[in-house]
Amino acid sequence: MPRPSDPRTPPLRPAIFHILLALAEGDLHGLGIADEVTRTSGGALELGPGTLYRSLSELSDYGLVAVLASGPAGADPRRKYYRITESGRELVGGEARRMASIVDVARERNVLPRTT
Repeated sequence: MPRPSDPRTPPLRPAIFHILLALAEGDLHGLGIADEVTRTSGGALELGPGTLYRSLSELSDYGLVAVLASGPAGADPRRKYYRITESGRELVGGEARRMASIVDVARERNVLPRTT
């Protein structure tokens, strides 16, 4: 099955953006990532195992996340842990800035209230 388009091309797919955003907080295993995505999206995005692990594989292939050899002390050794790379951090930051500029336009056009 061919891979989707390059995950580094804006706008980022929601799963890619939210996975990188979850990992920006710290190293996580797959279920931890999925839970964090659900939490930070207010339940709007729930990643199934296929989407989650396919996306993590893709992010790893492009050097945006690293698969750690082991988790933190005392962690279940069967779980894989993931860490965002500097390239991944730059990418998610750039996407967040792009989205913030869109929100600024929405505020200028009175679609969203201005913050004080």
